[in-house]
Amino acid sequence: MPDLDSTTPATANRAVRITHFGGPEVIEVTTIDTPYPAADEVLVRVHSASVNPVDWKTAEGKYPPVGEDALPIVLGRDLAGTIAQVADSDWSVGDRVFAFIGQDRGAQSVFVCVKTSELVAMPDAIDFDAAAGSALAVMTAWQGLFDHGGLTAGQRVLIHGGAGGVGHMAVQLARWKGATVFATASGHDLDFVRNLGADTVIDYKNARFEDIATDLDMVFDTQGGETQARSFRVIREGGILVSTLDPDTAKAAEHKVRIVPRWHAEPDAATLGQVADLLASGALKVTVAKTFPLEQVRAAHAFAQDEHPRGKVVLRLV
Repeated sequence: MPDLDSTTPATANRAVRITHFGGPEVIEVTTIDTPYPAADEVLVRVHSASVNPVDWKTAEGKYPPVGEDALPIVLGRDLAGTIAQVADSDWSVGDRVFAFIGQDRGAQSVFVCVKTSELVAMPDAIDFDAAAGSALAVMTAWQGLFDHGGLTAGQRVLIHGGAGGVGHMAVQLARWKGATVFATASGHDLDFVRNLGADTVIDYKNARFEDIATDLDMVFDTQGGETQARSFRVIREGGILVSTLDPDTAKAAEHKVRIVPRWHAEPDAATLGQVADLLASGALKVTVAKTFPLEQVRAAHAFAQDEHPRGKVVLRLV
């Protein structure tokens, strides 16, 4: 096994970890062992990792795939950094990469083993913060809109939370696909979402989206609750609601709308490679609302959860 490259501090593997479920107090920064890559992996020195709803839901014990038997666990699912060590692959030490990784490893760690099947080269046109902020959000948007929803050119789609981490990527992808895009946002984000490519942006606090967006082929829902319940009324018969939360099967049947059973975005380097091309060309852009140093991870989680930021929140690990 080759040694870590000379720029890598061997004892600096700090990580965001939980050992039990609870409130923000369970999220801690601690030192863990530096892993060694298997034959199908590389070791990445993480520069940036994003903060996502799945992180605080996991910490609170509200993310079903992670039970108490999985603890302790390092949080985080997407990262950007440089390769520090290779086992047996075509990658080289020093390569700039980004990835959306499996739940079995946490991205919010200075050193992380990433499978070569998850790994994508970072475009020169973007920085580590943008790359880290893109992976989970854009894969959620892509898989929801295209893989589960089957969105095609000419269709009409409503995207809830168009200024959020997933939402601002979904608006751009739907526009890139050639759909007619409606999106909801708060009043101060209307121009932002419009500039992403939405044809119609609805101030959800001062207007009812069902009075404006009608006869839709798809609603992409990241909100749930009342927002989801009202959304069934605006979807044409035979249209589809794609939600990152549990869909209401009774309302779907009542309105003759198709739904997708609850799903979770999965790592897919082939698709992420297409995303990298879009990022490189400028056809897709990542908005980073705010960055936090690793030691302020609790503040990063609080900001992402409570402030409804525009775009993504990112941790800087080095």
